[in-house]
Amino acid sequence: MTVAGVGEFGLIDRVTARLAYGESCLLGPGDDAAVVAAPDGRVVASTDVLVEGRHFRRDWSGARDIGHRAAAANLADIAAMGATPTALLVALCIPAELDPTWAEELADGLGAEAALVGAGVVGGDMSASSVITIAVTALGDLAGRPPVVRSGARPGDVLALAGRTGWAGAGYTVLSRGFRTPRLLVEAYRRPEVPYSAGPEAARHGATAMIDVSDGLLADLGHVAKASGVAIDVTRDAFEVPRQMRDAAQALGVDPYSWILAGGEDHALAATFPAAATLPPGWRPIGRVAEGAGVTVDGAAYDGPTGWDHFRRAE
Repeated sequence: MTVAGVGEFGLIDRVTARLAYGESCLLGPGDDAAVVAAPDGRVVASTDVLVEGRHFRRDWSGARDIGHRAAAANLADIAAMGATPTALLVALCIPAELDPTWAEELADGLGAEAALVGAGVVGGDMSASSVITIAVTALGDLAGRPPVVRSGARPGDVLALAGRTGWAGAGYTVLSRGFRTPRLLVEAYRRPEVPYSAGPEAARHGATAMIDVSDGLLADLGHVAKASGVAIDVTRDAFEVPRQMRDAAQALGVDPYSWILAGGEDHALAATFPAAATLPPGWRPIGRVAEGAGVTVDGAAYDGPTGWDHFRRAE
């Protein structure tokens, strides 16, 4: 069985039959557009794209895992604005000879990840392509709060992190070297564990700036520093190296802090808070904001890659 044999509309029917749409969806797939409730009167929106061979490999990850990753990349952006995700729109471009069950399992992963935050996949599009391409748009609700943007960090703020960094980067290195263990690291790459609720919680506790750590902690903090016109210093000792990561790093000849400080796709959330603020549960301090520019580690420039650039790879 192939996608060509099932046909575009047959595949759409098979995929949409597996999806739940979430409470915010007033009208789901089947019409020219979906209708999603926006009780705040504003909609937070973010789009991301995954291309086979660039963002995922089918010999490394199953379709469900790829669906989880595609959804997580967008849902994390919504959470990083201090908003709650409400819906996903997915455009899928696939080869005609692909087994349709792959698309169905991808939909299962997309739907399951969205369900973690009470959202759903409410619509999208499909097309034929020689390269599998997944474009996801996420929508979110601010619940009456102002968005937490990158440009609000102030000198004296505390830098804090929710979630973990380095796990997905370590898993990527393991897979790229031809291994499948340690399983915990590989699974972290295949299916990130995103602290979605930490974003709105940070907003309620007065976060001054926030960002989704998708391309590497230092690289993403660089966006905050530039947008806010400040310097950010990260404390290396704030990060404990887990045993599995330490053992893998020793076996592969890698500095584990290169994963922790520069590895992406864990989708942790980094935020700045006023010095007098009490950090919300799940957040831990990892550095400080000061006068100046750029990002440093323990007061000095970091000698190594800082993160991912889609056109220059690591930098």
